[in-house]
Amino acid sequence: MPMTARLVEDLSDRLAALTFVDLTTERVTELLVDTIAEWGAAQGWRVYRRAASVMPLPPPMSGQHSVVDVACARPAAPPVVIEVDHTDRRRTVEKLLAEAAAGRVPIWVRWGSRGFAPPPEPVRMVTLSVTARRAEAGVRLHSRQPARQLPPPEHHAERVTAGPPDPLFDPAGTS
Repeated sequence: MPMTARLVEDLSDRLAALTFVDLTTERVTELLVDTIAEWGAAQGWRVYRRAASVMPLPPPMSGQHSVVDVACARPAAPPVVIEVDHTDRRRTVEKLLAEAAAGRVPIWVRWGSRGFAPPPEPVRMVTLSVTARRAEAGVRLHSRQPARQLPPPEHHAERVTAGPPDPLFDPAGTS
């Protein structure tokens, strides 16, 4: 498996293990950024939150640069830049394409309750499906529960023996 695919799969597995109940949009994004930063640090990489992007901000702030949610400096490998969004933002795609052109590995972590359109190459996407509901005052709350696994049924190796016919179930009425 190529290095980038393995990297994306590893991050995807880490995020898939997350569960939470009734978090606001902002709090889910914070949780994802925190989890991604912990994942990067566990790889032995230097992790930067809100790292400077190569992409300048649009006017009137074009003298400044945008930021990426998480950047990971890896020894002897290109840096990894990760953006986290719950919406499909064209600006995010443009930013990640600019990061890729600068030699970085771009990953877009998309989360939400709707489908996710794949980004253009070489941007990689990690998705996280959540459920959403409206709470008081119109606030949207998001949850992610683990996939519920039912235990296997118990089987007994007991000998089945025939008993006398049950008159209620004797179709011939011979009892």
